[in-house]
Amino acid sequence: MTDKPINVLVLCTGNSARSVLGEALINHLGGAKWKAYSAGSKPVGRVNPFSLEILAEKGLPTEGYRSKSWDEFAAPDAPKMDLVITVCDNAAGEVCPIWPGHPAKVHLGFPDPADAKGSHEEQLAEFRKVYAMIETKIRRLIELGPDRAAEV
Repeated sequence: MTDKPINVLVLCTGNSARSVLGEALINHLGGAKWKAYSAGSKPVGRVNPFSLEILAEKGLPTEGYRSKSWDEFAAPDAPKMDLVITVCDNAAGEVCPIWPGHPAKVHLGFPDPADAKGSHEEQLAEFRKVYAMIETKIRRLIELGPDRAAEV
């Protein structure tokens, strides 16, 4: 038995909404047994303010998130990933870097809440909806473990 956490990389294209929410949820729900990171294939350079607003609303930390490239996690000195999750169709269809250690991969697709239009409340409602979808899948993933991620 090891005390090493299960390292998970949550990928999307822009790394501003879904992947950040996934990272936050895994770190919150997985406790010390799971450690999540997020990145994007084409990071937009900032975390979507609605992502931070929904995290605050749910009582999760909002500090320390940044939109970053998945290249950071393909570097030799990067944490070794046990599981890579893609959360948007664009990232799922892209050719990913070769991850050190050859982690398991799974795709959990969610609509992009950053595409929502309308008032602040209408956009926030879309983020709440997608957050709930992500939370359901992450709870199931943690229940099953990384070896059964494809069953989520």
